[in-house]
Amino acid sequence: MSTGMRRRAATTVVTLTMAGALGVGLMTPVAHGAGHGACYDGRCTITVSKPRTIKVNSHKFGFGTLKVTHISSRTVKFSATSGGTRLGGSTSPGGTVKLNNLKIWVKSASGHKARLALFPTRY
Repeated sequence: MSTGMRRRAATTVVTLTMAGALGVGLMTPVAHGAGHGACYDGRCTITVSKPRTIKVNSHKFGFGTLKVTHISSRTVKFSATSGGTRLGGSTSPGGTVKLNNLKIWVKSASGHKARLALFPTRY
């Protein structure tokens, strides 16, 4: 085998090895819930400064969107729809609201800004 043939063979092996390694990386499965947002699994801490919709796992919580409908330094209000039934609740800073099996803790609120922690409950 000539020197030129050895180089081509080595280059081909390296190219195929690199392509195989890159191909495996491209085939890696995407984590469940990716692209849905940080709160999709019901575990997050988030700051909201205006009414907002937060996507959550509808199979886990019975509703797919949690709506923050009002924010003030005295109260934060929430709503969701579960199977045609409207759920809602409100609490002051430091309090919690439970909608189905998702608990929302209003860690703090001032002006029109609230810091929320979401976490699933067992039941």
